[in-house]
This record gives sequence, structure tokens and C-alpha cells, in this order.
Amino acid sequence: MEKKDKLYVAGHRGMVGSAIVRKLQKEGFDNLLVRTSAELDLRSQEAVDVFFKEHKPDYVFLAAAKVGGIVANNTYRADFLYENLMIQNNVIHAAYRHSVTKLLFLGSSCIYPKFAEQPIKEDYLLTGTLEPTNEPYAIAKIAGLKMCEAYRSQYGCNFISAMPTNLYGPNDNYDLQNSHVLPALLRKMIVAKRTQQPAVEIWGSGTPRREFLHVDDLADACFFLMQDYDGTDWLNIGVGEDVSIKELAELIKDIVGYEGELQFNTSKPDGTPRKLLDVSKLNNRGWKAKIGLREGIERVYEEVKSLPF
Repeated sequence: MEKKDKLYVAGHRGMVGSAIVRKLQKEGFDNLLVRTSAELDLRSQEAVDVFFKEHKPDYVFLAAAKVGGIVANNTYRADFLYENLMIQNNVIHAAYRHSVTKLLFLGSSCIYPKFAEQPIKEDYLLTGTLEPTNEPYAIAKIAGLKMCEAYRSQYGCNFISAMPTNLYGPNDNYDLQNSHVLPALLRKMIVAKRTQQPAVEIWGSGTPRREFLHVDDLADACFFLMQDYDGTDWLNIGVGEDVSIKELAELIKDIVGYEGELQFNTSKPDGTPRKLLDVSKLNNRGWKAKIGLREGIERVYEEVKSLPF
């Protein structure tokens, strides 16, 4: 990428897109194309095509998506499948039609089978059944990855894909109906401390293990890939380490300074037992995560501890 190139960040107000914008600006890339969903409905093929025809972006970071945690994924199954398919289909096809130099599609680690061998290698895709609670979202992301593969194969497009692990950081979602586990726990602990609640309820047994990547590390990886990777394979992005939900809850409790009890509600779903990505391919190319979990959560806590939850 050159400083003069037009860079379109789809989904620039979301957690991932805003982190990519911050990274690009930090690196001196100011020729950015951004549109809110009110200004450009990515679900509309006509609107997306007109935008690409008029503005001719050179590079595209496809970070726009409908996202959420277990509750949202399981409740709005049709919305998650339809909207994500429409967004990525329209952007990827318009990037082909209007000769974009390079596109990076961002998927999710939920594309892999529920009971995949750990850590999860890229090769494990489509080797088993998906986690039922987020299957529509996963299917959409698999379709996006395969679409990039197909456009590369048929048309020679330089479209690459990356699959991040669980993310957290600035501009995360703290709505308890739609958030992921880390921001949900952080919000619960902050509120419990403020109101001196004797206990905090945590969904599930606490035994599932998850990997957490600070979104600024993801943005750094995306910048690295856009500059230095033109391969045919999609790549996992993560830290290569995981913690149990119980360990995560105890860490957040310590950082927040909450002194009550943690109560695990085993009547609620656990989701996938373990989800740790094998990040050796990306590490071997020269990129590694830099922000440790405690450091990352401490940063986030400082940003949100005064919010009116």
C-alpha cells in the first residue's frame, strides 16, 4: 500500500473497523474511505456497486458484519445468516467488478468444527459439525472465505482472508443480550462493585476455554497481512494461548476490585468446550500478538469503568 492509495474500511465504526482505522492513521495512511450504515447500506447490491464505481478504492478491509454473543447468535439466526451473506457478497463482488488491488476479508474462529482438535489448524475447516448456537454466522463466514478463494481462482483477484479468535477492546459491545463473554463479565463486575452486589452470575460451568486477542493486535495483524501477504491460504489470527471462563472471570474480578462471589449457572449453555487457534502459520511469517490478557483488560477497564451501565 502507498500513502496515495484509497483505502476503504467497511465497518469503520465497529470494534474491528475502528481499530483498523486507528492503525492506518498511526502509520500515516490518511486517504481513507469510510461510510456509516446510514450512508451506505452494504446489504444493497446496487448501493455498494455505485459506491465502488464512484470512489474506486484500491484496498479494502472488509470488517463490516452483524456480530454478537451466544444469545444474539441463537436468537437472530436468520438475521445473522442473511445480513452477513449480503454484506460480504456485495463488497467482494464489487471489489472484483471495479478492479480493487487487494481485499482482506475478516472471518471468525467459529468457522471451525465444534469438536475440532486443539489447537485449531486452518486445515480443520469443514471436517466436522459446527457449534449449533452460532451456526448461521459461521456458515456466512465460511461462504465469505470460500468466495474470496473462488474469485482468486477464477478471476485472479488478490483477495485474502483471516480468521481472528475472540476479540475485545475499544468500541466493544456491552449490551448483555448481544455481547461476548469478556465485555459481559466486565460490565457485570463493574456494576456489581458499584452496587455492592454479593454475587455475580456467570453463564455455564466456567470450564470452557477461550483465547482472547486485543483488537489493536488484530488491527496490527491486518496491516501486516495487507502489506506482506498475498498467499492463497486463509490465516488464523490469535495469541496461541487460552484461559478457562472461570480463570477469565477471576482475572476480571481482580482487575475491577470486586469482592463478591462468582456463581456459575450450569443451566445456561457453555458453547464450544475449547477454541484455541493454531497461529503458527502467521507467526512463521513474522507476526505475533504483543498485548497480554491482563494488560489488555486493564486498558479496557480504564476506558469503560465510568460508563453509565
